[in-house]
Amino acid sequence: MRRIPKGFLGLSAVLAVVLLAACAPGGNPLVGTSIEGHDPAGFFLGFWHGMIAWVTFFISLFTNGVSVYEVHNSGWPYNLGFLLGAAGTLGGGVAGARRRGRNRS
Repeated sequence: MRRIPKGFLGLSAVLAVVLLAACAPGGNPLVGTSIEGHDPAGFFLGFWHGMIAWVTFFISLFTNGVSVYEVHNSGWPYNLGFLLGAAGTLGGGVAGARRRGRNRS
């Protein structure tokens, strides 16, 4: 069996890090801004958007005026709400753990 040179492994690791870093999202320049008299979307609106993310995604495939994520948001509170809403709708890790536990008994 042939051994892989250490230099190749190191180069592969650096290349993987660079590729993953290139996929990282940039900052949202519209955080904290509002739309004509409306406050930026906060935690609860983020939670709602997370809950309806699949419906919104499907509609966004056919409509240009609909997007999955509100860019005029309050920052981390909106993001936290969005993630919790999406996890709750999609089952998250809790539902999977609960299902697995039932099958064992």
